[in-house]
Amino acid sequence: MHRLRIYWKIMLLSFGLVLFSLLIGGIVLIGSLTRLKEDELKHRLTITAQTVANLPNVVDSIGRPDAAIHIAPVADKIRILNNVAYISVVDMNRKRLSHPLSSRIGGIFAAEEDDPAFAEHTYVSKVRSEAGVGLRAFVPVMNAAHEQVGVVVAGGLLPGVDELIGEEKRSVVVTSLLSLLFGILGSVLLARHIKRQMFNLEPQEIASMFRERTAAFQAMHEGVIAIDRGGAITIFNERAKQIFGISDDVTGRPIGDVIPETRLMEVLDSGQPELGRELKFGAAILWSNQIPIREQGHTVGAIGIFQDRTEVTRMAEELTGVREFVHALRAQNHEYMNKIHTAAGLIQLGKQEEALNYLFEIAEQQEEITRFLQQHFDDDGVAGLLLGKISRGKELGIEIRIDPNSRLERFPKLLDRHDFVLLLGNLIENAFDALVALDAEHKEVYISIEQNDELLSIAVEDNGCGMSKETMDRMLERGFSTKEGENRGMGLYLLNDIVTKGNGKLTCESAVGLGTSMEIIFPMKGGASVRDE
Repeated sequence: MHRLRIYWKIMLLSFGLVLFSLLIGGIVLIGSLTRLKEDELKHRLTITAQTVANLPNVVDSIGRPDAAIHIAPVADKIRILNNVAYISVVDMNRKRLSHPLSSRIGGIFAAEEDDPAFAEHTYVSKVRSEAGVGLRAFVPVMNAAHEQVGVVVAGGLLPGVDELIGEEKRSVVVTSLLSLLFGILGSVLLARHIKRQMFNLEPQEIASMFRERTAAFQAMHEGVIAIDRGGAITIFNERAKQIFGISDDVTGRPIGDVIPETRLMEVLDSGQPELGRELKFGAAILWSNQIPIREQGHTVGAIGIFQDRTEVTRMAEELTGVREFVHALRAQNHEYMNKIHTAAGLIQLGKQEEALNYLFEIAEQQEEITRFLQQHFDDDGVAGLLLGKISRGKELGIEIRIDPNSRLERFPKLLDRHDFVLLLGNLIENAFDALVALDAEHKEVYISIEQNDELLSIAVEDNGCGMSKETMDRMLERGFSTKEGENRGMGLYLLNDIVTKGNGKLTCESAVGLGTSMEIIFPMKGGASVRDE
């Protein structure tokens, strides 16, 4: 029912606008017709008066005692032929020599504006009377000696509004009917279009939905930013202001002027969503999902949802192997318990010296590994990750070899510890996965991290099961994995995001049954890229 109600409201409103437009147009038209009729009457009266003033019979008869007898019939005949109200011929004594009413012939002609006419001036004046608005044309009568001998006055009434409409009745009726017809048709089409644009909703329903939408956006814990097809901001909720450190109202401003770091304009131009992307804004690292807004197959805007990176820490820990620190500590505990049991057994057998040498050897090996990591890796998080992976590898029967030339003094400009731990942890865990199920006598993972002022190179190699060409082509796809279980297929996808973020280049070589080698190169300076080198 409400659909019909809003439809009729819109149609009546548009039809009312059409009628109002017709009224204004009618007023303008009547004004134009009035001016046109006035100009036409002025011209006709002037020509008529000049015709009478130039007649030889009129010129010769003025001044004679019987002038009226000769002039009145001629003037009345010309009056009828030219369709004017009256023609008065007046001599220099202002005596009427002709008039449509015979009773006024011989009388004195008096008018406020007649003085210039007796001074050889030709003009037209406008007068108002009980009969309406009239025009009078004054033309002097000149004799053969170019002396003025009289004045011819031709007068006529301007038509009123009723007469004008009556004269143009057919045109007015046809024009009005056509205007009303097109007005009704336009009103129907406009009502249908507006109804579709408003989703068949009443204005109060739209206002209520707007208030509810605004309240919902403001209550969200995530930052929400939306732009229209021109890149102007249409939504910027309070949480987004907190995340991006903005206090002013930025609605209507271009997104590029407010926050150029977002990729909303790229999403708007490409029409493709960008999901699960990390953004760096100052010291904050954000997790964003940005999608285009489509309407009838066309992109009309874009919307982005932004979260602090801490919101997804739990998922990152599950996917990047940070949780493996716990497993590594557990493995290290098992390893040391076995070694302590061995030493205790030697002591019980009375071989105290051998037990002591055994403990010194273990301590020296562990101290050597720890000292190497502390000397070559300035970041404790990366050193701790490698130490944990070495212990984890021993538990799995996998030897981890770290290139003695490896060194990490600082991170690339666009990356931080979290990115590096995520990337290195994924590479080592993928190598472990390739070796765990392999039935081989020697299982090995080789790690190399080299750095200079220009580049940082990370290489992880294993002698595991390797990958087929099909697997290599799809390994960076979100959710793709050759292993069963939940939370699979995210590690290399996130790794590729970090490579893209750091302007890096990923190279992978693999052969089924021989192993896999993955190398990533990052520029140490933020602006450079090694992707096309």
